[in-house]
Amino acid sequence: MMFTTFRGGNSGAWQVSSLSPVTGETLPLVPSLSVTHAAAISLPLLPSPTSWRLAGVASHVRYVERSEKTALVAVQAGLGRPEATMAALIPIRKSAAWWDLTQEERRRIFEDKSRHIADSLKYMPAIARQLYHARDLGEPFDFLTWFEFAPEHAQAFEELVATLRGTEEWSYVEREVDVRLERQRI
Repeated sequence: MMFTTFRGGNSGAWQVSSLSPVTGETLPLVPSLSVTHAAAISLPLLPSPTSWRLAGVASHVRYVERSEKTALVAVQAGLGRPEATMAALIPIRKSAAWWDLTQEERRRIFEDKSRHIADSLKYMPAIARQLYHARDLGEPFDFLTWFEFAPEHAQAFEELVATLRGTEEWSYVEREVDVRLERQRI
């Protein structure tokens, strides 16, 4: 299993251009973000009120049918493309009401009503994305959503986020923070 750790602090490959709460408590404002992939969760050296660490694991795709998975694989771009100098980290925690639903009920809201996959497909491959699961790791968020895109696709990203936040699925979100980033110039 490969863990990904997002560490907000004073150094990192990504410069934080904005950090804002969407719903619930925010995270401390930091100047930079580092992203580490490792076999174990990277722990903070010392606790600090001016830094934070979020960790998750990329897992198998959930709530999808075969045709949807095939469509996603056909159009999604990989992370780390040189032209994708902008990114967003959007950690999300859903309510107990969401987790009290059965998987079938969550699927119905996720795709049948909210069209999460169908409406997102048109933004790919311009916007690359990866979902990291954190709920079962005891983290403060259930999901860490990571997006990368080129500056010319920034407006498309805004449309994607607005579309998703306008769905029934998002009525179950009780905490969401929107962290916007630009790759540090070397």
